[in-house]
Amino acid sequence: MLCESWTDKIDAYLDGELPVAEARALSEHLRGCPACAAESLSRVQQKRAVQIVGKRFTPDPAFRARIQRSIAPHQPARWSRFWFPAFATAVVLLIAGMVSIGVNRGRSSDLQLMSELADLHVATLASSNPVDVVSTDRHTVKPWFAGKIPFTFNLPELQDSPFTLLGGKVSYLNQSPGAELIFRVRQHQISVFIFQEQALGKTRTDDAVQTALSFNVRSWSHNGLHYFVIGDASPQDLDKLSELIKAAG
Repeated sequence: MLCESWTDKIDAYLDGELPVAEARALSEHLRGCPACAAESLSRVQQKRAVQIVGKRFTPDPAFRARIQRSIAPHQPARWSRFWFPAFATAVVLLIAGMVSIGVNRGRSSDLQLMSELADLHVATLASSNPVDVVSTDRHTVKPWFAGKIPFTFNLPELQDSPFTLLGGKVSYLNQSPGAELIFRVRQHQISVFIFQEQALGKTRTDDAVQTALSFNVRSWSHNGLHYFVIGDASPQDLDKLSELIKAAG
């Protein structure tokens, strides 16, 4: 019965619609319940599959042009001094609308990126094998990525810090390979994603301090790479880990 009450909330959890307290409670439950973790992973995979399929069917310019001609047939232009002010006003409104659309598209792109990163983090938490290279030694984890991703990176020295490196694996964003590193601080797991900036397209997330699906996120760029630190640990913990990674870079 207890698991049924949690599984009813998984979709809202993945969509970022749960209150923060319930989201953190469900996150804790997923760590200790293999059945709910497997169900969460299944729904994440289904969500990702729907997103991928939905991008395959984008109307081409010719189709758009045919639709526009069918709903707005060409009419001869009639110009006069009475129409010119209205036309000028329309142009101003059109430009303002285009600027607004551009801003909204940028925000939508950022939100989609954060949602995809949160999905990857949740999938890692729910997996029975969260990492492909299991080691607390940075000198073991870093060389493992050689030949698997098209870039290299440095890992921080964690001695005398509250963080422990658990391992890493290759993750994909926009079909581009990158590194996902798993750290633990107390009872919380934190994912650190590293991708080439070109994999992000036009997304702008530099120096971002954001939240995604009730997770805290830190983000920055350095030497052509973009770093994301995401987890349900406190903002202070994410800040400390981010500073250690930046110092190592």
